[in-house]
Parts: sequence; structure tokens; C-alpha cells
Amino acid sequence: MPSHLRATLLCLVISALVPVHCLAAAGIFSFVDDDGVEHMSNIPDDKRYRLVLADRFEPARAALRVPRGVLALPFGQRPFHDSVLRASSDTGIDAALLHAVITVESGYNQGAVSPKGATGLMQLMPTTARRYGTVNLLDPGENIRAGARYLRHLLGLFDNNLELALAAYNAGEGAVIRHGRRLPPYAETLRYVPLVVAHYQRLGGQAKN
Repeated sequence: MPSHLRATLLCLVISALVPVHCLAAAGIFSFVDDDGVEHMSNIPDDKRYRLVLADRFEPARAALRVPRGVLALPFGQRPFHDSVLRASSDTGIDAALLHAVITVESGYNQGAVSPKGATGLMQLMPTTARRYGTVNLLDPGENIRAGARYLRHLLGLFDNNLELALAAYNAGEGAVIRHGRRLPPYAETLRYVPLVVAHYQRLGGQAKN
């Protein structure tokens, strides 16, 4: 990976550990001034700003700073661990990595559905899930199994490079290929990859490329 992208990832991992008021990516804020002009920013430096679009990664970042609830538990004590272990055994994907993806993608909310239709614990698109024989994405076992199989495919496609596989999981394998098998320069992807890696390492995983 180019040095400038590694530096970017390092900065983003560090940003996951600093207080929320220091983050510039905790969401999008807006207000309308007295002249009727709407102002939008990711830095709410005016008391009139109100949150209009939350950053979906903030709970996962907060869990790195001050773990609470289920995200404070060792991964072996977290919900759906039996399903994670079965998927890990089936695919060879480290159980800690599957837990890290679930942490960032859904925070263990099995009913999570994104505006784009990504569904369940591992936030899979229905078309992706069907590639791996899954129909009911709201079933935790099916969702985790399909997500693990997709990760196995991506790791094989990108020569076991974890960062590229995670980037493809977030942005699509085509995006990684189009950008020369490097991390695509998408803001969400450049936040997503180091955040999953940070959780994976916190859970005892060894992130090697």
C-alpha cells in the first residue's frame, strides 16, 4: 500500500481514540441563518447547528474510547457468538474479525437496515447474500454465514490483504479493482477500514497484510 494511504489510515485509527468533540466526522450539521441561507458543516462551531445526518460509525468509535454495554464484552461473551464460531469454522475467517465487522456494521442490531438496503448484523445487500445462498438476512445465523463467505471470497480475491478485503466489503470489489487494487479514495471507506482493523486488534486479532 502506498505510504500516503498508510499515513491516512494511521491518522484515522488515532482519530477513533480521541474525544468526540475533537472529531470532524461525527456527522453533518445544518442551520438556516437570518437571511434564509442554509449552512452545512461537519464541524458544528456555531450553536445554531443541529445534527441532520449522524455518522453511522460513531458508536464503534465511541466503543474504542469508552466501551459500554455489549461492546465492552470480550468477543466470546457477545451475542450471536455461537453463530460466529460456526461461520468461522465453515470459512476459516477469524471469529474476532467477524465480531469486529459486526461491531462496526451494525453494533449487534440484527434488525438493522441501511437506507440503501444493507441488512442485518453484517449489513449485506440482498444481491450479495443471494450469491452465498442466503435469503433471510434478518436471521442472525444466515447473515453471519453469508458475510463470512463474502469476506472469504474477498480475501482470496485480494491475496489475503485484509485492508483491501475490508475496503471491498464496504465499497464493492469493483471499486478496489478500478483504483488499481488500492483503497478507493472514498471518505466512508477510508474511515471504515481502520475502524474495523482497530476493533479487530482490540479483540486480539492480528491484522497482517
